[in-house]
Amino acid sequence: MGANQQIDRSKLMSVLWKIQAKKSCIEHDDITKIANEFGLSRMEVEGVATFYHFYHRTHAGKYTIYLNDSIISRHAGYESVKKAFEKEIGVTMGNVSKDNMFGLFQTACIGLSDFEPACLINFKPFINLTPKKVKKIISDIKNGKKPKEICDYPLSKIQYTPEKEKTVFLKPYDTFSSLKYIEDHSPEELIELVKKSNLAGRGGAFFPTGLKWQFCRQNKSDIKYIVCNADEGEPGTFKDRALLQEHPETLIEGMILAAYAVGASIGAIYLRAEYRYLVSDLKKVLQTYRDNNSLGKDINGIMGFDFDIYIHLGAGAYVCGEETALLHSMEGKRGEPGTKEFFPVEKGFNNRPTIVNNVETLCAVPRILEMGVDSWLSLGTEKSPGTKLLSVSGDCGKEGVYEIEWGMNFREFLELIEAKDPYMIQFSGPSGDCLSEADFDRNICKEDLSCGGSVMVFNKSRDLLYILKNFSDFFVEESCGICVPCRTGNFLLNKKIEKLILGHADKKDAEDIKSWSQIIKTTSRCGLGQMSSNSLNDAMVKFPEVFEKSLLENTDFNASFNLEDAVKEYDQIINEISSDYE
Repeated sequence: MGANQQIDRSKLMSVLWKIQAKKSCIEHDDITKIANEFGLSRMEVEGVATFYHFYHRTHAGKYTIYLNDSIISRHAGYESVKKAFEKEIGVTMGNVSKDNMFGLFQTACIGLSDFEPACLINFKPFINLTPKKVKKIISDIKNGKKPKEICDYPLSKIQYTPEKEKTVFLKPYDTFSSLKYIEDHSPEELIELVKKSNLAGRGGAFFPTGLKWQFCRQNKSDIKYIVCNADEGEPGTFKDRALLQEHPETLIEGMILAAYAVGASIGAIYLRAEYRYLVSDLKKVLQTYRDNNSLGKDINGIMGFDFDIYIHLGAGAYVCGEETALLHSMEGKRGEPGTKEFFPVEKGFNNRPTIVNNVETLCAVPRILEMGVDSWLSLGTEKSPGTKLLSVSGDCGKEGVYEIEWGMNFREFLELIEAKDPYMIQFSGPSGDCLSEADFDRNICKEDLSCGGSVMVFNKSRDLLYILKNFSDFFVEESCGICVPCRTGNFLLNKKIEKLILGHADKKDAEDIKSWSQIIKTTSRCGLGQMSSNSLNDAMVKFPEVFEKSLLENTDFNASFNLEDAVKEYDQIINEISSDYE
């Protein structure tokens, strides 16, 4: 391809995926060819290919197995399942069989915490794994069956919704119904309605949705974009997966409404690679909207309202949940967060005004139109109207998805999920809040206990330091490395936790954790670094007895060791040698 026909760089990740799928790796010559096709240097292409977890530079096996090693998986039987895979395919974790048939790798949470242990084989899901089930899976594959023929399709566990008149997200929906609104309302009227609803971002930042849309509309451009952030990478979170499975039509209509409001013509669903098995169904739903003239040219007969949606597949990078990193990834670059010189509504994807909303936020808009803004505002609390979806996993009787009305008492919620002797609750994932019994009488709402979507329950039988080490391992692995505080600071905190686990730490180490955490929090470029030490710091405050017990002075480590006694014999020998030479 000539220099004047270079491929749009935003297609780079798609090309890398195609090569990966065909060859199970991306080789040196592939990098060279891609660089020439895109008009990039080899270094640029290699930088992208090595940034993402699911691209491999060496053969990853015809059947590539990714076993989830999140803390929920570890508590559910990860070790026995890992050993079963190693036995059946004849390789240890992180390796590929000699015949390149199987590759076995561990990976972070794959959004199946309600079905653990779980894995992906060629990105097809296998859930509720046991050693016996692993043996059957590998036997079937060896006998010629394909992963897509024997995989599980993890239907959402919808465990609870409020009374019928209070349920917002998880109820039947009349497809195309919200789009009737745009036929007799202006974009400005739609924005004002969203502003009146007080809808805030549901990914954890809680920025007012209507205000974001207003800012984007005010910025003039020939092209504007609507991007759905479906990179649900926070460990323990899977409520967006439930929406994508149960009601993808509300997401699509939410994107169409957003496009109408701000004047956008192109939409993208940035879907995490771990949800690749959802792509086929999502494409079918998108086609249904095209066939109904609800996507494409002159949508719903509105002349000049042209808008369509495509799916951009991520490749395994938690940091891409941050909006600037996500946009860089869409542009075919390393998913590194950018400085906020401009907000995406000013200069986002391809340097054009861009709306980035998460799945739940976009799904809320058609529902608000469906029920009426006054009914929406009658639910929840003053600052947190409506309902919230929560992903629940861990030591409880009913793991799954819950739709609750904002303001629910947390102790009532723990009873609802049948929490078993709850001791520590990780709220909003590893980057969120660590809760103890002192928090159980608080309320779930923005004014008190705000939650992005994950609730992980741990009882008194669990090792708190082991949990925190798992969280820390995750942040060390997922840091993009662009800023020193996050890259180095999280590594050093991880070593401090190791010292605590081994009983080697002293009070100075505890003080270091606090001071280093503050440095990471205040100087990191993006939310990953800023929030990465939250759970560790919360745990030190709320469970001081765990940390006190682990300090060197309070452990039995080398309690019988006496330095003077240890060197006495050595001193005696040295003295004898010395006397011989006098």
